[in-house]
Amino acid sequence: MSRRAACLAGIAVVASGLVAPSRTAQPLTALQEHARSYQIIAAPACEELARRIEASQPRRFTFHESTWDKFPDGTDRIVVGGFTPVNRIAGEHVLLLASFHNNDVTFSQFQVMVVLLQSFIESLTIVLPFYPTGTMERVVVEGEVATAHTYAQLFSSLPSCGRPTRLVVYDLHTLQNRFYLHGNTVASLHTTVPSLIPYLEAAGVDAVAFPDDGAAKRFKHMFDASKYEIIVCGKLRDGDARVVTVQDGDPSEKNVVIVDDLVQTGGTLYECGAKLLELGASGVSAFVAHGVFPKEAWKRFARGGDRDVFETFYVTNSIPTTTDKLPADDVFTVIDLTERVIVDLDNY
Repeated sequence: MSRRAACLAGIAVVASGLVAPSRTAQPLTALQEHARSYQIIAAPACEELARRIEASQPRRFTFHESTWDKFPDGTDRIVVGGFTPVNRIAGEHVLLLASFHNNDVTFSQFQVMVVLLQSFIESLTIVLPFYPTGTMERVVVEGEVATAHTYAQLFSSLPSCGRPTRLVVYDLHTLQNRFYLHGNTVASLHTTVPSLIPYLEAAGVDAVAFPDDGAAKRFKHMFDASKYEIIVCGKLRDGDARVVTVQDGDPSEKNVVIVDDLVQTGGTLYECGAKLLELGASGVSAFVAHGVFPKEAWKRFARGGDRDVFETFYVTNSIPTTTDKLPADDVFTVIDLTERVIVDLDNY
């Protein structure tokens, strides 16, 4: 058995093509039996997630498929599910699974939020696993649009159904963004790290590295220091260049995973991985909650790419429009967030 195959021992491939630690189905606990039930509406990119949630606990969750069409002039022609032939939405707790992977679909989903909130629902919970404007939170040049602020304004201006709308976000890049929300929408921040831990145990990982001090401050407390060597990388200026160094911890003979919240082109992640191998790590993998990978940047990390340094590249399916394109039987392991979302719905 190859090293990579051994690292994945105990990991089962499910029909959706995602992978999750194998487990035996368990009966619902008393708490789950009395947990809140939801009517699910989903953006097109999240429909498979909606079906998995419904299938996991069909007595709690009911998915209503919507149509997301366009008129010939390009404007939205949306019909939200659950209203006909019998209205299953009014008076109910509604769960909207959202994906803001481009501006067009984002605006369409805001329109659906308005309709739902004006449909006499009991509550609205929006699950937006990846908040894409979290990195655009500052104005450097006057006139520049800080979209983290403008999106927050749109959320905060949503109609009220009598209680605040709950916005569930995972591993928000800039944590202060939560305070941009006010009025009718409240941020509910969560992390994907608990979904990663079983994979680390199966792969025999014994060290966790962070590409910079910011990532360390954010994630270090989530890992048991008695089980994992904690390693912090950083960049130092060497003449005109900035080079990656290890500022804390020893990667020698360690099976390391680098942890960060998101990856774009992944230059820093790659440099950190290469440095850890240079310093004697027995193996290096990477984990990011959000695989943005603009312009298919993931190809550079695939086998044979110019950044092929990782034994395994773990990424959640928080951005399904990207992770659905990742090749099977390659370096990538896509971690399904279905179970995590269900658990966090009950954890305020």
